[in-house]
Amino acid sequence: MRILGVIPARGGSKGVPKKNIKLLGNIPLIEYTIKDAQKATLLTKIVVSTDDPEIALTAEMAGLKPPFLRPIELAQDTSTSLEVIQHALAFFKENRELFDAVCLLQPTNPFREHGFIDEAIEKFINSKADSLVSVLPVPHEFNPHWVFEKNETGVLKIATGESTIISRRQDLPQSFHRDGAIYITKTEVLEAGSLYGENITSIESNPKYYINIDTQKDWNKAEDFLINNKL
Repeated sequence: MRILGVIPARGGSKGVPKKNIKLLGNIPLIEYTIKDAQKATLLTKIVVSTDDPEIALTAEMAGLKPPFLRPIELAQDTSTSLEVIQHALAFFKENRELFDAVCLLQPTNPFREHGFIDEAIEKFINSKADSLVSVLPVPHEFNPHWVFEKNETGVLKIATGESTIISRRQDLPQSFHRDGAIYITKTEVLEAGSLYGENITSIESNPKYYINIDTQKDWNKAEDFLINNKL
């Protein structure tokens, strides 16, 4: 299976300005994900999708020169991952390179366990699913069966729509949340306008590596991770 690895990195980050090229430890943030992708044996090709020449240069210095700059209209706060992936696929299609699936690797999740990308791809291929997402367990206190939503009159309703709450923690079904480290989707599903399709499988991440950098607090956490793990 031909799989395109896409690393999206726009220049207009606000929570941590210029975070994709900001030094985390002694290397730019984006380079962590580039290195992980380069070590994966099951990615056919890897591309950094960016609108920013400075990010493009940083990627090139890490050994991954972007073949295009993403249009400004696809680098806004409202731009979606699906649009970014579709643009990359269209670029390669115009250059007669076709892929069966895309593996989205967000640089804001800089730490992945060694071999995790290949493990996820292998599981995706064997599953025959439309897509795969990396996940982590939801703590029981945030389980959707214990989460409430307010209706228009302010009355609380169980988020799952049930009329009776599950009283015992031991009876709660296990639930998961996306951790953002890996998304893999069939090209036909992406071209049809969905990042997930109808049949979604998953791979559980190692919680030790979970850091999703959006704020300065997240960045400080990533710096502490490097120090504590001597990376």
